[in-house]
Amino acid sequence: MERYSNRRGNSPITHFQIEDERIIVWFKGGKSYSYSYRKAGRAHVEQMKILAKSGSGLSAYITQNVRFNYD
Repeated sequence: MERYSNRRGNSPITHFQIEDERIIVWFKGGKSYSYSYRKAGRAHVEQMKILAKSGSGLSAYITQNVRFNYD
């Protein structure tokens, strides 16, 4: 698990964990969501991995693209 750097300073995301075919995202309050190739789609998961590593834009991406497509 890695700390989300939150470059904009307003993200509800605190941590993330990247795995081969999924990403797990932790939010303030400790709730976690797993987004897999199977449920969210490979392209979305790979984009989320990029955003997680960059520390910017992940929460907005989730809201706009994969909000309810978690495992």
